[in-house]
Amino acid sequence: MVFDVIIIGAGPAGYTASIYASRYKLKNLIIGREQGGQINEAHSVENYPGFLSISGMELMSKFKKQSEKLGAKIILGQAKKIIKEKNTFVVILKNNKKYFSKTIILAIGMEYRRLEIPGEKKFTGKGVSFCFARDAKFFKNKTVAIIGGGDSAATGAVYLSEIAKKVYLIYRKKELRANPSQQEKVKNNPKIELILNTNLIAIKGDNIVKEIVLDNPFQNKKMLAIEGVFIEVGAIPSSALVKSIAVKVNKKGYINVKKNQSTNIKGIFAAGDITNASNGFRQVITASAEGAIASSAIYKFLQKK
Repeated sequence: MVFDVIIIGAGPAGYTASIYASRYKLKNLIIGREQGGQINEAHSVENYPGFLSISGMELMSKFKKQSEKLGAKIILGQAKKIIKEKNTFVVILKNNKKYFSKTIILAIGMEYRRLEIPGEKKFTGKGVSFCFARDAKFFKNKTVAIIGGGDSAATGAVYLSEIAKKVYLIYRKKELRANPSQQEKVKNNPKIELILNTNLIAIKGDNIVKEIVLDNPFQNKKMLAIEGVFIEVGAIPSSALVKSIAVKVNKKGYINVKKNQSTNIKGIFAAGDITNASNGFRQVITASAEGAIASSAIYKFLQKK
């Protein structure tokens, strides 16, 4: 079977692209490593129209249900390679299964840069967060740590200080690399305590985070009682797949797209956090918008063909 469009990625951009593709009567297949993508980790989404508050997982289950109802086929799996055979794209999965399509939408999103330390994965969503803006409210009057030294980490520390009881800002170098104004705010905030020249090496607890382990003693202790850990050490585009088909990316690894979400390869489009669109404003609503635009462009592209 040759699909009209294969959508790689099962997050907001991918599901929305599928919904619009189905409405254009395009046979579409979604291939995703996990249903919902990163937004699944959000305890509460409060900025998506129509919902005062909804968990990321529940929101994505609604996207998925609508996609399936309209006729999308969804496969859980990891695409490892895309090749072109004449006028058809071949998507090869990690298990070597092959799927064929006239067009492709890359909606593979971003990956939080992780510390890869014991406890990080275990406690994600149970005290470990990668987004302070989304999850800060769950740590009211609690003691938390934020890991990182850039603008995002410094901004997060100040933001968290308005909600949490105590904030430790832990950074591996001797000086923060955040802009001077942010550094000043951090240093003048009595609720923020800086721990420099120090790495977080483990996160411990039972069902939730209880303490963290440092590689350098702080106040003669290598273990700190902590109720929440915010990891703000950056994010990286999930762009390894695009190399197999020579889709162009910018210096930071984001896929270069035109206004209609098309790439430099005819028939390949991209949408969501993986692209250089939306001026870096990466939200569920912007990812969804890009997915819709991509499917509209594909409909027009196939009509011309």
